[in-house]
Amino acid sequence: MSFGHDRERGIRRRSRWVSGLAALAVSAVMAGNAMAQDASTDDWEQKPYIIKDGKVDYGVYNGFRRYHASCHVCHGPDGLGSSYAPALVESLKTMSYSDFLEVVVNGRQVVNASSDSVMPSFAEVPDVMFYIDHIYAYLKARSNDEVGRGRPKRLPAGEDPVFKEWKASQ
Repeated sequence: MSFGHDRERGIRRRSRWVSGLAALAVSAVMAGNAMAQDASTDDWEQKPYIIKDGKVDYGVYNGFRRYHASCHVCHGPDGLGSSYAPALVESLKTMSYSDFLEVVVNGRQVVNASSDSVMPSFAEVPDVMFYIDHIYAYLKARSNDEVGRGRPKRLPAGEDPVFKEWKASQ
């Protein structure tokens, strides 16, 4: 009897931890966005990446890795879509960052005469929520035709301001 009670308490504790983790990730993203609410915000939303000599910054590279760990199963390799999930390379041509974030956090269900599709919520998936800006940067670079298919080449750490900023935050 004690084991069941301890197990139940552990499940509730883990559930609160995961929910708290999701809330923390979303609030961190929102706080970062709120601090950047100036003219550069629009610039970042349209071009959230740095590419020099065909090499991408840390965020785009990490976004590639995170996308292929969590998203490509449905949305296809390199964001090209599949028979049951749209091509994100096309979607991000018109979708804003806030709309992207809304769909990833809350999920989406589209039911009509021609299709029935469900995007699950990723609000409680740390490998997605902690790196949502990186995933967006990768997909936006793909959408803008600035990154080709396959694993992109990275800028050297010493030349990468995104990597330097990330390293300083550790």
